[in-house]
Amino acid sequence: MAEARFTRKYHAPHHFVAVPAALIMALYTGRRYWAVAGNGSDDSRVWFCLLALSVLLLISLVMLRQHYALTLQDRLARLEVRQRYFELTGQRFQPLEQQLSLGQVLSLRFAADAELPALAAATVAEKLTPADIRARIQNFQPDPMRV
Repeated sequence: MAEARFTRKYHAPHHFVAVPAALIMALYTGRRYWAVAGNGSDDSRVWFCLLALSVLLLISLVMLRQHYALTLQDRLARLEVRQRYFELTGQRFQPLEQQLSLGQVLSLRFAADAELPALAAATVAEKLTPADIRARIQNFQPDPMRV
């Protein structure tokens, strides 16, 4: 039986440097603040500010994960348009897609099946902006599941 291999993508500066450093910094400044908290000294104010900054940094780094989710959504949206275009025309979308920006492809997602092939061709021929594409859509299909 072949061994299943899973590929994980780690961004080393984020996963192995920045997040651990921010976590260590938050724990250290929290410990130092706890030791001088309540005495009204300048030391307590300094350690409180450093603690607040390190916690904000840690929260920001954790929230950066949202960027990874949005990147995946963009990739899935491209695949959706490719699949719909192929189902409607029997032709691959990649030759057209190479001439389109991500914003244009994402705007084409909102077109109904009847409009998609002609609108994709018009987008390439006339170099329509994403706003122009959305303005030309007659039967707008919203995507309520996008984050």
